[in-house]
Amino acid sequence: MNKLPVDRSSKVFVAGHKGMVGGAIVRKLQDQGFQNIVTRSSTELDLRDRERVIDFFQHEQPVIVLLAAAKVGGILANDTYPADFLSDNLRIQLNVMDAAHDLGVERLVFLGSSCIYPKFAEQPIREDALMTGALEPTNDAYAVAKIAGIQQIQAMRKQHGHNWISVMPSNLYGPGDNYDPAGSHVLPALIRRYVEAKAEGQTTITNWGTGTPLREFLYVEDLADACLFLLENYDSSEHVNVGSGKDLSIRALAEMVAEEVGFTGETRWDTTKPDGTPRKLLDVSKINELGWKATTGLREGIRNSIRDFESRRAELAQNQKVTN
Repeated sequence: MNKLPVDRSSKVFVAGHKGMVGGAIVRKLQDQGFQNIVTRSSTELDLRDRERVIDFFQHEQPVIVLLAAAKVGGILANDTYPADFLSDNLRIQLNVMDAAHDLGVERLVFLGSSCIYPKFAEQPIREDALMTGALEPTNDAYAVAKIAGIQQIQAMRKQHGHNWISVMPSNLYGPGDNYDPAGSHVLPALIRRYVEAKAEGQTTITNWGTGTPLREFLYVEDLADACLFLLENYDSSEHVNVGSGKDLSIRALAEMVAEEVGFTGETRWDTTKPDGTPRKLLDVSKINELGWKATTGLREGIRNSIRDFESRRAELAQNQKVTN
């Protein structure tokens, strides 16, 4: 694959910079010497509003777009609000990509999710497993939206020749994560649960499911590094998996979080609650062969995430009171 160097003075729009992924991408770009990064919060620019998005692109005229903005959540949120997850994500993707096309944006990276793959896909999951089986029903609406995003990238490349790509990360975690009990993914939810249990002197914790599903986790700073790497080293219509290449059970993950937090009580499992997909390990041979591998170990990343949550704990508790 030919190198595709990016001029560090190019104007770059990072959509979703307030989120965990977008924030990590901004930090990575700054670290790599990018001098003209454009961002907008959701209150400044609602990406679901087509006219405002088009106006923004015409006014700012970015050369590169990293589309990390999305409505995201864990099993409970996805299963409870499927219409919102489908509608919001479809509108965000369509508006940003159509506006980028109208402007003639040279490079665009679309961030998807490993939930695009069939629930019972062969493990580890190769990129060509897409649309070969039924999706996990608890987050199928979100998955369909992300699949549509991949299709839009492919359609734009085919019809208009745009050098745009799609990146599919495994389960992400790290600084800036969402720790809301009602909307977070499994790892931040466990971190909050164990930190608060220790602080409050609880002797037992109850987690959802059986603890047997296997999951792969990717530190968000590694994903940001992968995005820049692919921007400069990959040009193809096929999406690219990004992950650590390693998985573990939710039970083992909970034990690791408990150890790092210092919680010594009992962990119980509510087997009446859903487990989700039994295993979800990505085949990352494609990006590895291009020359990129994740470098942050899970325990190191969990330690960093615990520190992040503890530093934001008071602020998060206050925000929760306000929304309630």
